[in-house]
Amino acid sequence: MSEEVKLSKLEQLKLDSRQLRGTIAEELANDELAFSADASQLLKHHGSYQQDNRDERNKKLPDGTKQGKVYSMMLRTRMPGGKVTAKQFLTELDLCDQYGNGTLRVTTRQAFQLHEIPKKHMKTVVRAINDSELSTISACGDVNRNVIACPAPFKNNSLFDDMQKMADQLADHFRPHSTAYCEIWLEDDEGGKTKIEEFKPVEEPIYGERYLPRKFKMGVALPDDNCIDLHANDLGFLAIVEDEKIVGYNLLAGGGMGTTPSLKGKTFPALAVPLCYATVDETIAVAEAVVKVQRDFGNREDRKIARMKYVIADWGIEKFREKVGEYYGKELTLPLDVFVTDADDHIGWYEQGDGKWFLGVNIENGRIQDEGDLRIKTGLRTILEKYRMDVRLTALQAVLLCNIEEQDKADIEQTLRDHGIKMAEELSLLRRYSIACPALPTCGLAVTESERILPALIDSLEAELERVGLADEKIALHMTGCPNGCARPYHPDIGLVGKAKGKYTLFLGGNVIGTRLAFIYKDMVPLEEIVPLCVPLFEYYAKDRTGAESFGDFCNRKGAEDLEAYAEKAMAS
Repeated sequence: MSEEVKLSKLEQLKLDSRQLRGTIAEELANDELAFSADASQLLKHHGSYQQDNRDERNKKLPDGTKQGKVYSMMLRTRMPGGKVTAKQFLTELDLCDQYGNGTLRVTTRQAFQLHEIPKKHMKTVVRAINDSELSTISACGDVNRNVIACPAPFKNNSLFDDMQKMADQLADHFRPHSTAYCEIWLEDDEGGKTKIEEFKPVEEPIYGERYLPRKFKMGVALPDDNCIDLHANDLGFLAIVEDEKIVGYNLLAGGGMGTTPSLKGKTFPALAVPLCYATVDETIAVAEAVVKVQRDFGNREDRKIARMKYVIADWGIEKFREKVGEYYGKELTLPLDVFVTDADDHIGWYEQGDGKWFLGVNIENGRIQDEGDLRIKTGLRTILEKYRMDVRLTALQAVLLCNIEEQDKADIEQTLRDHGIKMAEELSLLRRYSIACPALPTCGLAVTESERILPALIDSLEAELERVGLADEKIALHMTGCPNGCARPYHPDIGLVGKAKGKYTLFLGGNVIGTRLAFIYKDMVPLEEIVPLCVPLFEYYAKDRTGAESFGDFCNRKGAEDLEAYAEKAMAS
């Protein structure tokens, strides 16, 4: 990268931050209710976003004045592959009750999020998470974030343990070396204040002095089970299996969902494309070379085009492959002809292969809470306290309860039912394969609703699918409250992206396995018109599909113009 590049404000902030310290420690010690703008940017690298509850903005107070912003912190826990013990899960449940808003959230990247933590309690909460042997470091920010991997805990072969091992190795290898996290959150003076000592820099051999130009995401999956949406990552690792053993990985580069429509084509969603093949022993080193190329050539002037997908779009994959080979030290091996073919949501009962079972429990939109008759938080707490089993989180925001003995299955299932939690056979595939971002009220980027309105929307869509005989079809629906794409809305069968208050862009033609981008079918669709727009398309699909063609495949085959013509004719008749 040219030294003459004018750094963006955030790039300069990182450069001057003393390896991500900034004024975080000093501000933790003051009595202000919020962090400064600069500190809040650096806090992302420590796993936290500063937010305000937009439902509370401008509420009229008893004295007649309007309430200003009510700041709090969102804290994300880093857990490669979504692996968590019962103790760690229970710790997070305790923290959401003691310091948060009473809810715990499973993210679309197999992590936990705590919401609405007051600034004054941040250090206590971060310490408690670390005491449970988890961490929040690099869960956000311009570094490699939580490494996701197929969470299925099968024990009848080594594939799943080996993928988890790779996720752990990647997470460890790309963890920032800066000691700022430990210094700020985990060390104390006698008076309980964070030590603020003379800055002693450490070497950051991968990230350098400015870290990455933008966030970076990695994922590990099998060709026949892309349950983590491998192609949506900056760097995906597609396992190559021979004789029931992983011998290497196809590395897929350049995925990313975020886009800014107002920039008129300057930004775009992208799916990762095959870069190279690496043996298991080569994989970490090749991945490091990829990250270093992004470090050195990613755009540091304009964050909106700073992701690695834009480097690849500008250069082409051949030039990018050549440059990565230079950094690796030798020519890369071309990728093998192995591709994603299927995906599973892992909901329901599965034999683990070691005489025990695991149970996939759907958590709609990932929100673990008690609300009315649906008491997910209490139900899970009851089971975890009694059985102390390990848990895995999925990229579809579900929970896998692992290592269940045969004799305990009935009790666990009944406990879930007693708390209003439905089993796999009671849920439509549409609901099981749906995900949403938090959006309003806490996300600062949200322009409209997502998590809070998707369940009711699915209720209506389920009724229409039932009416036309499609209730058992596997259809993926992803919804976000803005174009940033946290819930990966640009490649499922149906994507809904918030465009303005109460209005969405409707995408069609992707697929469940995440290998094809969807196209825009309608823009600026009011919430109440989404179902009426989908009804004729479901009817068309029911009568004109070929064989086992999925809804996304059908829409892709027909195209927007054909679908629109049919819908207009159907609505006019």
